[in-house]
Formats: sequence, structure tokens, C-alpha cells
Amino acid sequence: MSADAEPRGFIGFLDRLGRRTATGIAEFGFGASLLGECLYWLGMGRKRRQPVRLAPVVAQAMEIGIGALPIVTVLSATIGIMLAIQGIYTLRLFGAESRVSLGVAMSVVREFGPLITGILVAGRSGSALAARLGTMRINQEIDALTVMGISPVRFLVVPPLLAMLVMLPALTLWSDLVGLFAAGLYIAPQLGSSIGAYVDEMTDLVRLNDVWHGLGKSAIFAVMITVVGVVNGASVTGGAEGVGRMTTRSVVHAISAIVITDMVFVFMVTR
Repeated sequence: MSADAEPRGFIGFLDRLGRRTATGIAEFGFGASLLGECLYWLGMGRKRRQPVRLAPVVAQAMEIGIGALPIVTVLSATIGIMLAIQGIYTLRLFGAESRVSLGVAMSVVREFGPLITGILVAGRSGSALAARLGTMRINQEIDALTVMGISPVRFLVVPPLLAMLVMLPALTLWSDLVGLFAAGLYIAPQLGSSIGAYVDEMTDLVRLNDVWHGLGKSAIFAVMITVVGVVNGASVTGGAEGVGRMTTRSVVHAISAIVITDMVFVFMVTR
């Protein structure tokens, strides 16, 4: 067997597992260092005469938030109506369809609002961030920034991170409102009530803690989407094909991380 031949069988499996584990740990460490460097530039950028400028943050916020409003609105309304239909259908088996508003309120505000919004933004803005950074890496634009004495993290990572931290909770709050209102359009006629009575009931059912629960998760999702997009974009190799591969990888990793983190978050706060 030549020295360059790859091991096969069980040894080969262990070899590949070890390499992928090491790569995953390295990427996790890279993401953690990126986050720490972002915090450094936010706190020390002005003293270093390289402050984080407002204009790029606003531009990123417009792209992440305003641009995503139509699709977030459509899917949030659809999810709200689906929950209302399924809730009434299920609770009617027990003669408890009058309690459907409680189930819809908790489901939308605590779970589906932040989860659906996070997944949409990960697929839309997280992938765009990875593709942009990947293209800049291939064109050696990131190296050029470093040569000019400009921190790539301050210039390329901090603005989308700040924009994501602001806009994703805002989109989540909008998603909650749209989902609850759309659900009410179905629930009120089915229960022989009015939209006004439904709004009053929702006001009594939804607590401030429930809203903060969803907004807190969306803030965590914002950090994860940005870091995953940057890590994958900075790891691009192999030209245009590598950009496409890492963009897809960014979406898969971000959505997987969002769903797993949501499960862990729910488990911890409901104990």
C-alpha cells in the first residue's frame, strides 16, 4: 500500500470521522473568535480610529429586514391559519374548541414566530452573506483590506451582525402579529365571535414573558445565522463552484443550528 493511499473499512471510517470532527471543532473555534472580535471592535473601534459606521449597518438592515417583509408576512399568515384550522379540528374531538385561541397564541408567539422567521432569514440573508464573503475571498478582496490596514471583521462582519440583531427580533414581532391576526380571521367566524372579541382574548392570553421568550430566541438565531454565514464564506475554495457549495452548506448549517438550539432553549426554559 502506498503512503498516499487512504485507509479503508472501519479504519477509514474512523479516519474520516476524526478529520470531520477536527474540522468542525476548528470552525466552531473560528466562529467564537469572530464573535469575540466583533465585540472588540464594537467597544474599541472608536479608540482605534476605526469605528463601526452607521451607513453599512443601515444598508444591511434594509436588506435583511425590509426586503424580507413580504415573504415573512405571507408565511406567517399561512402558519397562523393552519394552526387555527388544525387546532379547531383537533379540539373539537374533545368539545374544547373554545380553547383554540390559547394554543394558537402560545404556538405562534413562543415557537413558530421566531422559528419560521429565523429559517427564512437564514435561507435568504445568511446565504447571501456567505456568497458575498466567498466571492470576496476568491477575488482576494479580503486580503486587500488587510493590506490596507482595514480590519475585515470590522468592515465586513460587524455591520451584518448588528443589523441582524436588530431586524430579526423586529421581523419576529411582525410575524407574531400577522400570524395571530390571520388565525383570528378563521377562529372568530368558526366560534361565532368577532375580531374585536378575539383581540381582547389574545390581549389577556399573551403575556410579556411569552413575547420576550420568542424575541430572546430570535436574537440567538441572529448571531448564529451571521456567524455561520461568515465562517462558511471565509472557508470558500475552488472558485465559483466552491462559492455555491459553501452557500448551500451555510443554509443547511444555519437551519440545523436554529432548530436544534430552539429545542434546547425550550427544554431549558420549561423545566
